[in-house]
Amino acid sequence: MTIWNFTGGGQRTAAMNIFINLLNVIFMAKIQVKESEITVLSINENDYISLTDIAKHKSDDPFIVINNWMRNRNTIEYLGMWETIFNPDFKPIEFDRFKRDAGLNAFTLSPQKWVTATGAIGIITRSGRYGGTFAHKDIAFKFASWISVEFELYMVKEFQRLKEQEQSQIGWTAKRELAKINYHIHTSAVSRYLIPQKVTAEQTHLIYASEADVLNVALFGMTAKQWRDSNPDLDGNIRDHAAINQLICLSNLESMNSVLIESGLAQHDRLIKLNEMAIHQMEILSSNGKRELLK
Repeated sequence: MTIWNFTGGGQRTAAMNIFINLLNVIFMAKIQVKESEITVLSINENDYISLTDIAKHKSDDPFIVINNWMRNRNTIEYLGMWETIFNPDFKPIEFDRFKRDAGLNAFTLSPQKWVTATGAIGIITRSGRYGGTFAHKDIAFKFASWISVEFELYMVKEFQRLKEQEQSQIGWTAKRELAKINYHIHTSAVSRYLIPQKVTAEQTHLIYASEADVLNVALFGMTAKQWRDSNPDLDGNIRDHAAINQLICLSNLESMNSVLIESGLAQHDRLIKLNEMAIHQMEILSSNGKRELLK
């Protein structure tokens, strides 16, 4: 795991400054845990969960809740071990001092104090609209278990649901991009071999559209317009509603059509070949139901 160093004060290394700058490039999501809304930040591909939001499940004063948790000796030992494993710039001498004083009546420890003194990266504090105290998911789950074991279990469940949704979105984006990349190859071939000299922009568009429909008919059995007319209540286009098997096949058809265009084959003949290819590939991708290659 790679995590940039961050401190709330003191001397900053170049790595710290890079991290601080990258804090402005953040992906935020929220999960609902037992009627509590928990903020999740993705920073440099690491997930940080709001301790402030978690603490609100226990009290209206989350600052006190977090500080009480941090002054606990078991908490300090866990934080120190986590930093030792993942943070090469962690300051063990300062950690030992906190560990020694933990348990004393006068001992207090805030997230800001911990980060500043030890160079910790597992906990960060932010100001502004989405401010508060955030911790790496490992630490946040530990804090949640201190609040309530039941709450922790529900939070883990909702966090896993969030990650599954993100992965699903990544997969959908990837399959759409795969088709787009091959479409660029396809349209390049159309430009070089089908478009006559000095055509108008409208004519150029029509040529591209007709080639796109050659693929649509070969694979889906209908043109884009025919699909829209048959599905007036659906958003997007015929390819937006395609299964991943169809998009894989479409990607291959686009590449093959480019080759056929360059060979000078007429559109009618290309449609027949592309349709044969689509039938063959979809039979392979859809065969062996137990295995379910792609869905």
